[in-house]
Amino acid sequence: MSKNPIFEFSGGQADVRWDQRLCIHMNECNKAAGDLFDGARKPWCQPGLASVGEVKDVIERCPSGALSFQVKDGGTAETAPAENTIVVSYNGPLFVRGDVTIAGAAEDMPGVRFRAALCRCGQSANKPFCDNSHETTNFQDHGAVGESGDAAAAGGGGPLTVTAAKDGPLLLNGPVTIIASSGRPARRGSKTALCRCGHSNNKPFCDGSHKTVGFRAD
Repeated sequence: MSKNPIFEFSGGQADVRWDQRLCIHMNECNKAAGDLFDGARKPWCQPGLASVGEVKDVIERCPSGALSFQVKDGGTAETAPAENTIVVSYNGPLFVRGDVTIAGAAEDMPGVRFRAALCRCGQSANKPFCDNSHETTNFQDHGAVGESGDAAAAGGGGPLTVTAAKDGPLLLNGPVTIIASSGRPARRGSKTALCRCGHSNNKPFCDGSHKTVGFRAD
């Protein structure tokens, strides 16, 4: 990785920031219509070729928070969606969106205040964030969600804190809807613990397996 993993792209009305530490190459940016991103071009990102609305739309598609933007007149900024959600992806990470605080995240990672991809295979070298290690370690979980949680609990917005317990699970505190990989909103609640060691028999939830397998992570 580059000594400076953060790249800045300046445009007339907006600037775009790409954080190589967080990127898992989902390609939402390169596949978007328009001229903002073009993987065959240098520089790859040219904010001057897109309207502020287009910049906002494409950047907010980035599921890892690797992309963020700043509008120069201060009139447009990313805001949290109305509902905090976590998608349990098929054989992959937890995709979080919302009004998110990830405990311990670096101050120079503005994108993860709204969007993040969190490791659940236990093998990422960039915990709690995903680095695509699930692809090389043959992690398998199809993203079903069996627990229904508190039937009376409401989803919605508001602060959601994600804390990686030392040698243990991801602890969620705040309103959140957990969505199965099928797209089904499966569980609503305000507190839960999600597996990040990759060994729980009740994925995506923690069942204490991190203790028996000797999982180690700050």
